Amino acid sequence: MNIAGLLLPKSIVAYLYDDFTLRQALEKMRYHGYTHLPVITRDNRYYGTISEGDLLWYFMDAGTIDLAKCQETRIRDALTLKHYPPVPIDMNIPEVVDLLVSYNFLPVVDDRDSFVGIVTRNKILKKLSDANHGDKKVTTTISYGNPSLFTPNI
Repeated sequence: MNIAGLLLPKSIVAYLYDDFTLRQALEKMRYHGYTHLPVITRDNRYYGTISEGDLLWYFMDAGTIDLAKCQETRIRDALTLKHYPPVPIDMNIPEVVDLLVSYNFLPVVDDRDSFVGIVTRNKILKKLSDANHGDKKVTTTISYGNPSLFTPNI
């Protein structure tokens, strides 16, 4: 099974354009309550992922939080963004799970390399959990070492 059915489409995802200002980035993060947002170009290419930490380090390095400068400075001109690896929309779930160990979401691109949305760790875990419960493969006990250590005294 691939991730297409688990995609949160661009139309409902919060994202930023690389020509947005740092102030716009801060406002959008605050409004949506996210600490990371994907950044795309105006021609719909994934550019990178911005975090609150990126913005904080930028201000620390600048030595000030100058609101006028925040309104003038573009994301692409100020920050080296973290690159959450974009994944193709037809990637299989097991491959995505391996990547989501390190990221809370992954940007998804189509066969033309255009940003189409994101897939989240939570959505994948929910799908795997539902599949696990549906197949009655739920592990109810885990035994570590000596089983007598886990046996209640009667």
